[in-house]
Amino acid sequence: MHPTAILIVNYRTADLVVRCLASIAADPTAPAGLQAIVVDNDSRDGSVERLDAQVRARGWGSWVSVHALPKNGGFAYGNNRALERARDRMPGLRNVVLLNPDTEVRPAALATLLAALHAEPSIGIVGASIENEHGAVEVSAHRWPSPLGELEGAARFGPLSRWLAEHAVSPPPRQEPHDCEWVSGACMAVKTDVFDRIGPMDEGYFLYFEEVDFCRRAVLAGWRCRFEPRARIVHLEGAATGIRTQRVRRPGYWYDSRRRFLVKAHGVGGLAMADLAWALGRASLVVRRALGLGGRAGRTDEPRRWALDLLGGDLRAALRRDLMGARRAVTR
Repeated sequence: MHPTAILIVNYRTADLVVRCLASIAADPTAPAGLQAIVVDNDSRDGSVERLDAQVRARGWGSWVSVHALPKNGGFAYGNNRALERARDRMPGLRNVVLLNPDTEVRPAALATLLAALHAEPSIGIVGASIENEHGAVEVSAHRWPSPLGELEGAARFGPLSRWLAEHAVSPPPRQEPHDCEWVSGACMAVKTDVFDRIGPMDEGYFLYFEEVDFCRRAVLAGWRCRFEPRARIVHLEGAATGIRTQRVRRPGYWYDSRRRFLVKAHGVGGLAMADLAWALGRASLVVRRALGLGGRAGRTDEPRRWALDLLGGDLRAALRRDLMGARRAVTR
């Protein structure tokens, strides 16, 4: 079996990390020689001490290591530092699995992921099937965000969605393995050769869209991104970030990350087109709700001040001439 490391980035979620590690420890099919590298993004809540204590108490010291980082640099920053430490510990490292702290692996999930990763030389990234805590399957194989995808997602109008089906960012889940454009970073297996060719994850993203960007760079470099539904994990989505909490304002870094990706992928003009398409779709949804023509009025999964934060944030960034954010893209 190719040497493999699990990379987990913690920020004030020590108890979730322990549950995640316990699910790996309980899997009799977990790859031999597996190492779990847990990095803490300067939680300052005793996470490092609690994690170290649990590793000792549960006898995990041979395969789990915990590393404190000097700052909370975000998801890409944490994973890049974890990869560096994994390579220091495992000179022959061939694969890494990025795993969110708010996940638990089902039996044989890791072995199935890695088998799919090495089924063909051209495959560079494989994503797992993701279930929520109630067992419902979530979408984890996606298409690139684009102006037409923004229109489809914002409008939520059946006839339009059918017409723009090939542009929907998150199409209905399929139950057979298939290539896709990007997979959820909640559980993503990657050959280290991919990092060698395209470089690390872009630390200009604080949180969200970094895996979209990474998969896009890999695909453009000639690697295939694949979805493997037989590898199953449970994801308590938003437990680590709170972004799924109902009726709350979405954090600014989500909008910053969306903007950064759209500019990198489609240029400034593409961002403008995406915002215009989103605004048109959103306006049509609001009108249909007002007229009682559908649109699920009163739904509770929408963030507060959504339009103001999305469109206003992009306008303010354009006026500052800072559409890419203060941190610059990785250029490899």
